[in-house]
Formats: sequence, C-alpha cells, structure tokens
Amino acid sequence: MTGTPETWPTVGVVVPTHQRPALLRRTLMAILAQDVPIGLDVVVVFDRSTPDLTLEQLSTGNRRVRVMTNQRTPGLAGNRNTGILALETDWVAFCDDDDTWAPGKLRAQLERARRHPEAVLVTTSITVAYEDSPEVARLAGQEEIRHADLLRSRMAMLHSSTVLLRRSALLGPLGLVDEQIPGSQNEDWDLLLRAAALAPIQHVDEPLVRVPWGRTSYFSRKWETLGDSLEYMLQRHPGIADDDRGAARVYGQLAFSNAALGRRRTAVRWAHRALSRQWREPRAFIALAVAGGLITPERVLATLNERGRGI
Repeated sequence: MTGTPETWPTVGVVVPTHQRPALLRRTLMAILAQDVPIGLDVVVVFDRSTPDLTLEQLSTGNRRVRVMTNQRTPGLAGNRNTGILALETDWVAFCDDDDTWAPGKLRAQLERARRHPEAVLVTTSITVAYEDSPEVARLAGQEEIRHADLLRSRMAMLHSSTVLLRRSALLGPLGLVDEQIPGSQNEDWDLLLRAAALAPIQHVDEPLVRVPWGRTSYFSRKWETLGDSLEYMLQRHPGIADDDRGAARVYGQLAFSNAALGRRRTAVRWAHRALSRQWREPRAFIALAVAGGLITPERVLATLNERGRGI
C-alpha cells in the first residue's frame, strides 16, 4: 500500500490486560513498531486491576498509548468493548497482552483491505509458542474465510490478536463483542461468525502474530467455562449443529470438558453424540480415555499444545 499518511485509513488498537505487566510492555512495543506510515491510537484497558499510567510514557510522535479501566462487564469482552468505544479510528485491531505482532502485520492487513473494500474483518495466521517446544506456524491454506468454514471449524489461526475490524461495522451491522458469553470464552469465534455472515473474512496467510500457549493462559484449564461457552455458541449459532463436522467437533469438546470435570456420564453422552455425527471425531475418543482414567486432561493439553494445537 503506497501513498501519503493522509491517504491511509486510521487505526486504533485495543489491548485488554490483567496483571501481566512485563508481557504487556513487550506487546505494546511490538505494536508501536509497526511498519506503517501512520499514527496509532493504542488503548490499554485494565480489568479488575490497578491501571499502570506509566504506560502512557511509551507514546511517541503520532503513536499514542492511553490507559483506562474496563467500564463494562468484567472480563475480556467488556474490556474490548470499552476500548472500541474509546476509539474514533476507521479500523480497530485487537491484541492480547501476551502476544506480539511482526513489524509488517498491520501493513499486510491494510493492503489486503484496500484490495477488498467490502471487507469487514481482516486476519492473519499465527505462530504458536508453547513453553520450550519448537514454535509452530498455524496457517489456514486460504485467503478468504466464509461463514460455512467457521461453522465446521474454529480455525484457531484466526486468533483474536490477528483481528482487524471496521469500526463502523462494530457500531453498526456487526455489533460489539458479545458480553453475555460465559467467561468471555469463544467470544472471538462468535465475532468471526457474525462478521463472515456479512462478508467473507479477508485473510493474510502468513504467521504475523506470535501467540504463547501454556499453563499461564487464562482459559487453558477452565473446563466449566469452556463447556458453558460452547453450549451458548450452539444456541446462538444453530448452524454449527447443522454441520456434521462442526457439530462433532463441539460435541467432542463438550465431552472432553465434562470428562476433565469428572462428569463421566455426561462426557460419555456428549462423546456418543459426537461419534453419531462423525464416527472418527478424535475429541470424542480422547474424552472417553479421560473419563476412563486412562490419561489426564493436563497430559492431553500439554501434548496438543506442544504441536501448536488445542482441544
């Protein structure tokens, strides 16, 4: 994308945070180092923690860092919406407080958006960094993501920290981040589904965001929240259950979360439902192994995360 800064769209970045000061500063430095000839309005939203106003000293030139507290529902969704409503830019990007952008991330997305003026949402792929394991690139293998793609798969490479959204859509037909989803989990999948229903998601299939996974991830072992949010998604997006692959995947995840909670009968029931839709659904077999005491859920997650995968 060429031209003077005046011809480029304006971009704001929302960084929700909760008690990760060292990681947060690294995240902010990567955002401020973006290779685009425009200013950035970076809003750091503290949730249930004391805001660090010294972060505003990272502002430089036309790249501003602002610090505020969550004014809406406690949790990730309320944090993001607080930031969205504080911005007045053409585009809004999300970045979690422990993730880092490659220098060319925003440029690649804005160039993609320029070529596709109908785009509501633009994403990139990711690199997963799990503890001491080799980093793994997660690619989509495609440059347009349609609604049907997201019904059958969460497409984990479309991570929330890769998201770039038209603010006019967030305040209009798309709507804000759903604050009713239990624990703010799967709120990004919900947003992707709603955006893809408006227009295909434009995707830069390069790993331009580094995402650390591990035991410090907020959602890594919140089995109750995982189950509740998945059941919420099934109600909010009935098309998931209409797709055999999509239904089997979610039913398998529900089987696993219940097995991890020691709810053996419920786990077996969800596993049976998963296998009735896709008889080779791996999550169902894994859930049955956990329910039967053959392996712990922690071991399952560690093995998957080492390969850049989740349940």
